[in-house]
Amino acid sequence: MSNEDEQGLDDWAAALAEQQSAEAAAMTQPAFGASPSIGSAADIFQRFDAEPQRPAGPAGIDMIMDIPVTMTVELGRTKIAIRSLLQLAQGSVVELEGLAGEPMDVLVNGTLIAQGEVVVVNDKFGIRLTDIITPAERVRRLHK
Repeated sequence: MSNEDEQGLDDWAAALAEQQSAEAAAMTQPAFGASPSIGSAADIFQRFDAEPQRPAGPAGIDMIMDIPVTMTVELGRTKIAIRSLLQLAQGSVVELEGLAGEPMDVLVNGTLIAQGEVVVVNDKFGIRLTDIITPAERVRRLHK
């Protein structure tokens, strides 16, 4: 080994020893921001190896509260041939699979989350939720 290689190893050893002593000193000093005087680099920068602070809500749900989703209330469905579709005119009646008086499906982004009944509020249609689909029920319906 040449003299330069030995000098390089000594520099690395010295740097590692300095880092270890700084870490040991940081462990014995007050937490970040507690001391008005600035001692070492460990006191200046926030430590990222400590356990992170958890948000107050369940899994940081506040982060997603303002994301828009599409809610759809489905009256019923049917399949018709294009020939029949093109023959539809004003006043035509299309028969749906849903029965009269049956609960309407409430979907969020295409996923069934509830069922309800149609109501009229201030001359506008609305839906009164009568049954919320549980996560377990949603999974069961996926496997049908």
